[in-house]
Formats: sequence, C-alpha cells, structure tokens
Amino acid sequence: MSNDVQDPDFVYGRMSGIARFIYEQMPSFTGAGYVLFFLVFLLSAIVYKLGFARKIRPMQNVVIYIFLFIGCLVLTFLAFFLPIVEGLIVAALILIIYRVRRMNEHKKDPVT
Repeated sequence: MSNDVQDPDFVYGRMSGIARFIYEQMPSFTGAGYVLFFLVFLLSAIVYKLGFARKIRPMQNVVIYIFLFIGCLVLTFLAFFLPIVEGLIVAALILIIYRVRRMNEHKKDPVT
C-alpha cells in the first residue's frame, strides 16, 4: 500500500487540473512548484487589486503585499490538490467584468 502512494500516477490523479498541467509540462518538479507559486501569487495580487485595494501609502502597500506573499505560500500547498488556481481565475474574471461594467455606467451617466 505504501508503494501506491509513491506512484506518480496516483499523485497526478489527485492533483487539481492546472497544477497537474504545470507539473506535466515543466522539466523539473522544483521549477513546477515555483511556477505554481508564482501563478497563485499573481492571481491573488490581481484579485486584491481589483476587489479590495484602496489608495494607501506605499509603505502600507508593501506590508500588504508581504503578507499576501506569505499567505500565498499556504495557498500553494493547497493548490496541489484543491482548485485554488481555478477559483482565483474565476474571481479575477468576475471582478474584471464588474470593473468594466462599472466604468461603462460611469461613462454614460457621470455624477456631477
């Protein structure tokens, strides 16, 4: 039974879609882990910027992105077997659609 757990097909079969795709396409496991982390961090930063960011001082912004970086380490471990990247993509798309619609409404009827 312990040999089944070490089988690559067993692990790949349990991975989420994008994580499995990254690990199958990258030449090394280390590089694939960094790519997955970068993707999670990039999508988290986009979702933060589109949905939650406010005008704040640059130093506060640095602190927020440091904590976002640390939080993405945890999300990356979850992204191996849960659809974290897929969820971040959906969240980013919803926020982009919301932002575009809000800008179009603002162009039609500017508040005076």
